[in-house]
Amino acid sequence: MNFLRNKLHLTYPQMIILGFGAIIVFGALLLMTPFASQSGQWTPFINALFTSTSCVCVTGLIVYDTATYWSFFGQFVIIILIQIGGLGVVTVITSLALITGRRIGYLARSTLANSISISAVGGIIRLLQFICKITFMVEGFFALLMSFTFIPEFGLIKGIWYSIFHSISAFCNAGFDLMGVREPFSSLTSYVSNPIINISIMSLILIGGLSFSTWADIKEYKFNLHRYHMQSKIILLMTAILVVFPAIYFFFVDFTGMPLGTRILASFFQSVTPRTAGFNTVDLTKMSESSIFLQIILMLIGAAPGSTGGGMKITTFFVLVTTSMAIFRNRSRTESFGRTIPETIVRNSATILMLYVSLCIGAAMVISVIENVPMVTAMYETASAIATVGLTLGITRDLTIVSRIILIFLMFAGRIGGLTLIYGMFPFRNQCLGRYIEENVAVG
Repeated sequence: MNFLRNKLHLTYPQMIILGFGAIIVFGALLLMTPFASQSGQWTPFINALFTSTSCVCVTGLIVYDTATYWSFFGQFVIIILIQIGGLGVVTVITSLALITGRRIGYLARSTLANSISISAVGGIIRLLQFICKITFMVEGFFALLMSFTFIPEFGLIKGIWYSIFHSISAFCNAGFDLMGVREPFSSLTSYVSNPIINISIMSLILIGGLSFSTWADIKEYKFNLHRYHMQSKIILLMTAILVVFPAIYFFFVDFTGMPLGTRILASFFQSVTPRTAGFNTVDLTKMSESSIFLQIILMLIGAAPGSTGGGMKITTFFVLVTTSMAIFRNRSRTESFGRTIPETIVRNSATILMLYVSLCIGAAMVISVIENVPMVTAMYETASAIATVGLTLGITRDLTIVSRIILIFLMFAGRIGGLTLIYGMFPFRNQCLGRYIEENVAVG
């Protein structure tokens, strides 16, 4: 890291971008090899790159069915890339340095804090140890729970592998699955009424989608909510709202022909998975157009900052909503939970919103023209990519090379984050010492 920082004169965002890019290319080279495919043939680089990007960016969009195309070696590479991408490249590198007994300098600590959206460097190593501990504990517990379903169904060895694979994939909000052994590209549709699989996958998605700093608050303060940091309060509140209310909508608008228990599971699952996992237990193409659009919104909102999930982040959405409410009430400051949100955060939130919406719509327009698909279908695909979700209406595997390259860029941009992308591309921010005269502009 010192070499990258001092010799190459890279900023922290550029180091994060370079780290993710290097892992993606390395993963693509591994997936290209004949060992990675069941047929024993070389995989085209663009498809290997697409798959590797989807893994490292914990998205879940695929051009090949994971279970039927990739060999065990290929699947193993995929799940390792997912784990690295979920925890973050810098987190994994720093963890390996700790394991080997190397000293973690201030530069490495600062880069790590930046990569997991933590402002303070102090205590970052203890937080890293906590992150690794809770990750493997949660993944292990739910892998064990799902094994009670998968082992009787697929046998001991394959059942254990399926349990581990889906547990890691769900916790990292990746959305990769091995259920293609039933029907290619079917995701978890055969388990729509299975409470163990539904509850396990939803729990893993939600736990992974909370920020690691929120889990640190939960560990330290338990149920003493008023002592939580404001960010943790926002994350928990918005997570509850964005799970319950969409689930109620899906319950009454879709899935009306299902038994009550299955209908409840399907409604909650499709409310949880757009933020930002990529599994599905129902045929998405049969959902109403309004529900499809609602899922696009949920995908763009995403999970919490500093988590395994993507999207523009629920804190960004909260800040924008709270700012709008402050304006409606003729207040000059954005306030919440007895705190004032800095103007810089408000401006950053507006910038992130514009970036995500512009990229999503702009890319969708291009793909819609190239692939001759409806705009909503294209938007669903691009929102899924930039929010690193992985849900699709079934067009991913049929896209042309140009459209796949567009999705690769969106997945990469979505994983490293809007602000990281901006600061990485425009690292030199000259501070203006002067100030122009103000003049009003009519808006609205």
